[in-house]
Amino acid sequence: MRAVLQRVSRASVTVDGEVVGAIDRPGLLALVGATHDDGPEQVELIARKIADLRILHDEKSVLDVGAPVLVVSQFTLYADTRKGRRPSWNGAAPGPVAEPLVDAVVAALRARGIEVATGVFGAYMQVELLNDGPFTILLEA
Repeated sequence: MRAVLQRVSRASVTVDGEVVGAIDRPGLLALVGATHDDGPEQVELIARKIADLRILHDEKSVLDVGAPVLVVSQFTLYADTRKGRRPSWNGAAPGPVAEPLVDAVVAALRARGIEVATGVFGAYMQVELLNDGPFTILLEA
């Protein structure tokens, strides 16, 4: 499982012209992708890191300051670009495997009391954000 975390002042995701998820105050945008052999252990590690990493201002975590998180599924995190000019998506888990894993990350964050907004799995989404820093981190579980 992989996640790209961006510290944001605000972020939103739009599907078919409608905002389906948004955070309107400082927090994190988490782009989350799953691979074939991911399971509960990887979900827990990614959720724990999102919640506990001290990457907000003054070295605070999402849990420390009650910051929100916008979680957006993104299979393209498993692009393999080593050969040719067209990425391979073979490393990305198929939808029936990946969707429950991304949902489990959301559930694990909410179980920690974190406010979580989401995109729509498998939809064409437009993500808008105001990166604070800029500050971007890649997580791998």
